[in-house]
Amino acid sequence: MTIANSLKAIETDSALVELLTPVQRWLDILAVRNHSKHTLSAYFAGVRQLALFLRGKQLTWTRCDKRQLAQHISQRIDEDKLALASVQQELSAIRHFYGWLIEEGLARINPTTGYQLKRSPRPLPSIADIDLLSQLLDQPVPETPEQARLWLRDKAMFEVLYSSGLRVGELVALDMTDIDLADLRLRVTGKGNKTRIVPLGNKAATAIKRYLPHRNLWVEQQDSALFISEKLGTRLSSRAVQQRLKVAATRAGIAQNMYPHLLRHCFASHMLSGSGDLRAVQEMLGHSDISTTQIYTHVDFAKLTQVYDRAHPRATHSTSDIE
Repeated sequence: MTIANSLKAIETDSALVELLTPVQRWLDILAVRNHSKHTLSAYFAGVRQLALFLRGKQLTWTRCDKRQLAQHISQRIDEDKLALASVQQELSAIRHFYGWLIEEGLARINPTTGYQLKRSPRPLPSIADIDLLSQLLDQPVPETPEQARLWLRDKAMFEVLYSSGLRVGELVALDMTDIDLADLRLRVTGKGNKTRIVPLGNKAATAIKRYLPHRNLWVEQQDSALFISEKLGTRLSSRAVQQRLKVAATRAGIAQNMYPHLLRHCFASHMLSGSGDLRAVQEMLGHSDISTTQIYTHVDFAKLTQVYDRAHPRATHSTSDIE
């Protein structure tokens, strides 16, 4: 049903028609300004819901204040069970409509000004315990030569994800020139093309060293990527990393759903648990806002001794790592 047809259908409801008449004028102006039909329809739907609320309260647009708006929004969330994203879209439509009313001299106050929609608490990320990660990373080498070769690469990838808290996109974007095995660090290009230097655990460095001879045999066309597809000889995709992690988890007898970002979550949680240094972990994760890092502070913090080498369970040397 079109907006015009919607208005015709309520002609017998004089109060609602009166409320929606300026809405129709506003939408006609937006249509002339080349707003899409989808946008106009969404705007109408959102503003119409507030109009229905005001009609029920026997109020006009100019009688709607923040208190009335809050009641309407609460009703949309609690009674109508509308998703938060949909409510936000309706609120945006109402904000734009009141902006137009004020421009036209039809209203003096925009009730959405300064109104904050309360967001649901951000869900905590899933975390695997250290024993489960050891089960994944320390599993026996597969028996077949082909699978054994792939495991050397896969183990190196998973060790780096957990060792340095990388996003999977950052992992597959690593070039050979980004790794410094002597000083145990990585140069990572993250969101917004921002570069950061992060520590590399000893176990991750050892896994990379064991993988590199195979990488050098597989590589085609002088590809600079660190992690290479054995079949194609070119940079591995994020999807391939996801699939290989599931294969490795199944082979290790792990029932929990394993995915690359889980290893990043585990890095953050275990580092904070061992160090309590939120700023340091923020830097290593590449978060621009520390509030993003604070989601991991639900863990119990142990006393800080050293931010990385002592806090990370796989950062220390052991005799088995010496070649």
